[in-house]
Amino acid sequence: MKGGHPMTRLGFNLNASQVVRGVLIAGLLFMLGANLPGHLSYDSLAQLAEGRSGVRTTWGPAMFAWLLGVFDEVVPGTGLYVIASAALLFFSLSALRATRPQVSWWAVPVAVLLVFSPIVLIYQAIVWKDVLFANLTIAGFVCLARLPAAWDRPGPRWLALGGALLALATAALVRQNGLVVVFLAALSLGAIRFRDGWRQALAWGFGGLVATIIAMLVLGAIAQPKGDGPGKTQDVGMRILQHYDIVGAVARDPSYPLTHIEAANPAGAAAIRKGVAVYSPQRVDFFDTDPTVGKALWATPKDAIRAEWRELITRHTGAYVAERWDVFRWLFLTPKLEVCLPDFVGVSGPEPLIADLKLTNAVDPADWSLHNYATYFYGTPVFSHLAYAVIALLVAGFLLWRRDGPDLAIAGLMFGGLAFTASFFVISLACDYRYLYFLDLAAMTGLFYLVLDPSLRRASAEGDLRSDPA
Repeated sequence: MKGGHPMTRLGFNLNASQVVRGVLIAGLLFMLGANLPGHLSYDSLAQLAEGRSGVRTTWGPAMFAWLLGVFDEVVPGTGLYVIASAALLFFSLSALRATRPQVSWWAVPVAVLLVFSPIVLIYQAIVWKDVLFANLTIAGFVCLARLPAAWDRPGPRWLALGGALLALATAALVRQNGLVVVFLAALSLGAIRFRDGWRQALAWGFGGLVATIIAMLVLGAIAQPKGDGPGKTQDVGMRILQHYDIVGAVARDPSYPLTHIEAANPAGAAAIRKGVAVYSPQRVDFFDTDPTVGKALWATPKDAIRAEWRELITRHTGAYVAERWDVFRWLFLTPKLEVCLPDFVGVSGPEPLIADLKLTNAVDPADWSLHNYATYFYGTPVFSHLAYAVIALLVAGFLLWRRDGPDLAIAGLMFGGLAFTASFFVISLACDYRYLYFLDLAAMTGLFYLVLDPSLRRASAEGDLRSDPA
């Protein structure tokens, strides 16, 4: 019987697929009830303000601020946004049921654990672009997973392709390094069509990539802010990364030659050498504790900074890799989890910004209860990027062995999470836990998909899969 054995002993004619759907719906409602209207840190508040004004006040991607502004126009605040973002994830998880010929009862307890994990229960209500990026990307790959069963029906096929394109294009605009998942999605689409030959696989994979990039250009133009605030041009983030790497190299080796900076700004180079004590692989924000270091860096011409950074990478590669590894180690392994902001609740930000948004700084008793709940999982695999990376690898290996059509899409999601994580080796500026949220949520999604139908058998044909779960 599809969906598992009916619960006849309890008097219910329910199968596993229906129970899983019920768990996910109940989990979504419980999460919203416990968290609305959402949790907002300074980043959330600044981007909400940017979305309202249409003027860039941060150096992050404009798409997230624009989306916050769109939802804020409908219902002021972030409550509607939180509902839409979380619903996207929960409905995507529910849609995975239709990709398997039957649903195992093992999926029920895993679904319960998933919805009550602080990674879902709390994070889904935090207004961060990292959370939206993860939800959009998972939705895009779930659309790809629905393709094999829908391919021979033009309507459902193009609906799934369009959904994947829209979700992944938006995701890539929400996160600076989000483009990596677009490439993995294109590879997944090509792999799904490989049964029709390598030419078809190449055509669909390359076509999907080009179409998504075009969609990104269109959406990016729509979300473009009306103007940039003082010092908030889009290249500021890259310059901060260059500063961080250069100071890190000097902190590791006081004799490191600052050839280009010394030629352009000798006093600045001296200030950097004296102030390297503020450097920490935990986060770039410690530079703010010694204004002379920041002043020296920003007073140096950008061409000199760029040349210094390029020379660090090309001529002092060992120093660069060592510095980058130390920063990445803090992000990926979180040696001291508490200093890496593993969770966030309430509303917290500068009073002028709070007042301008007509909000209130507050962490109420319910928020504290959520935070305390999260702390029970500190030091466990629930808050371990390494554990989720291992899960992603194991799930991907199993799915590549079984190689059903939907398996290839979910395996692509696993590799997307790992590739996204690897990209932070180059760009990481802090160990904040949220930066690798996508890895954690992708691995949880992969595990959930696996237990929906953990059988080793392969579907004999794409038509074996149900188009609509019970």
